[in-house]
This record gives sequence, C-alpha cells and structure tokens, in this order.
Amino acid sequence: MARDRSGQADPHRPVRRILVGLLALSLLGIFALWRIDSPRVERFRIAVVDRVVPSFDWAMAPVTRMAGLVEDIGSYARIREQNQELRRELQQMRAWREAALQLEQQNARLLELNQVQLDPRLTHVTGVVLADSGSPFRRSVLLNVGGRDGIRDGWAVMDGLGLVGRISGVGQQTARVILVTDSNSRVPVTIQPSGRRAILSGDNGPAPVLDFLEATDQIRPGDRVVSSGDGGVFPAGLLVGEVAQGADRSLRVRLSADLQRLEFLRVLRSSPAERIDTPGTLLLPFDPDGGPEEGAAAAPDPDALAQGGNGG
Repeated sequence: MARDRSGQADPHRPVRRILVGLLALSLLGIFALWRIDSPRVERFRIAVVDRVVPSFDWAMAPVTRMAGLVEDIGSYARIREQNQELRRELQQMRAWREAALQLEQQNARLLELNQVQLDPRLTHVTGVVLADSGSPFRRSVLLNVGGRDGIRDGWAVMDGLGLVGRISGVGQQTARVILVTDSNSRVPVTIQPSGRRAILSGDNGPAPVLDFLEATDQIRPGDRVVSSGDGGVFPAGLLVGEVAQGADRSLRVRLSADLQRLEFLRVLRSSPAERIDTPGTLLLPFDPDGGPEEGAAAAPDPDALAQGGNGG
C-alpha cells in the first residue's frame, strides 16, 4: 500500500490515480473524436452539440455574471476617478466663491463709502487699514493717512455703515484709530425714538455698554443708536448701531460697523463749534435800574422810528 511522507499508509492514493487516469483517457478520447474527419463522426458531433449546448445556459450563468462583475468593477473605478475630480473642482469652486464674497463685501463697502449721506458740511478722507494692533487690553487699528492729509486727533471714523471710533494719535503718514469697543472709549449717544441720552462705554467686547441711562423702561432692543454730539466729541447723527440686551441683562449696542473686517475707513473732518465767551455780542448786559449799562447802546424808541418814517 502506498505510504505518504510521514510513513503512514494512504488508502485514497490508488483511487486518485485511477480517477486521474480515466479523466486523461476521456479527454484524449474527446480530443480524438473532435479531430476525426469523417461524415459519421461529424453527424455525431452535431447531434451532441444540439443536445448539450441549448441546455448549457445554467453552466454559462456564472461566467456571464463574473464578466458583468468585472465590467462593473471597471465602471466603479471610473466613477471613483470622476468623483475625485469633482471633489477637486468643488474645492476650487469653494475657494472662488469665498474670493467672490470677499470682493462683493469690499465692493459694497466702497459703494457705501461713496453713497452714504452725511451732513453736507462734513468732508472726509478715506484711508486703508494697514494693521490691526489690537490686544486683549486695547482695540485700535492703523490707517495710511496722517498729518500730511490734514488728519487731527479726535475726528470721527466710520466704515461707511456705522461709527468705528476716533483718531487717537497722528503721524505724518499714518494715524491710529481707537475703536468704540476699546475700554478707553466713551461716546455720547442718543437712543431713538425715545430721545434718551447715554454714554457708550467700551469694555473690549464686541458690544459696548450703555452707561448713565435713565428711564430704561422706555428703551427696547432694536432701538436705533446715534451720536448725540454732546461735548463736541463727535458730530451729531452718526449711526452707531442698535440696542441689544446682553447675557447679563445689561443694555448694550450691536454695532452697525463690522469691526472684524475693517479695510476702508472714512475719517470725518469736523471743526469744533464756535464758542461765545462774552454775552454782549448777543444780548445787552442786564441793568438793575431798568436801563442799559454805561457804554452800551440804548435801544431805539419805536415812536421816534415811526415819526421818522412818516416824516421821510
């Protein structure tokens, strides 16, 4: 009996040899039968083909499915490549969309700077923000306009929509703008439509606080906030923002200016109001005896003026 490499007898090895031999003989017989050139053998072959091939579809089904699977795998690979290409194009489109939005916002700000309606007596100088020198304890930016452009300390600065801050430090070619959110900023404002006045105090946060405000029951979130012009700090009527209620229930102002994206700023040229120190230029000094003081011109007599007019 045949033994395997381990020395043990293998009872199935003779059977396998017989089956392999029969398979080889069968294949040789089929090959010889298919190669014989004889009319009788040809008729036999045709009869076998007619009998076997029509009923052989079940055997071809796996082959057909396998071929379809291979084709699907190829199509999936092409779809994956197209998907990756579309992803790359989508990423590019997103970058272009972001650039287009930035250009649109920049264009809108420029249009606002050109079309905003302010006091016709106010002129302005438009500058570009050079750097944001803000810190946790200071909120300010630098402009590319300065003393050579006639910029002075204290002038109001807007971004075309709302108040941004004021000039605080002027160089020959640059100027520093302290923002309304800075802790050192104090702006007198008026709340419309109630007409209440308050002080807009920066606290280095995005929404400054309304201080020294009386009759808060007349103030509602959404009320318009403009500069009051008190103290000659800013011209009156400059838009600041709208009233909002903070998380601590305090009244704050949601600024109209976008302080996160400052690119172009408008510096308003404003001259201080003329001060009148002597009352004599407007009114006659008061005399306790009922008449004008010495050196003051006497008021004309209406009867004399009437007689003079009739006589003339």
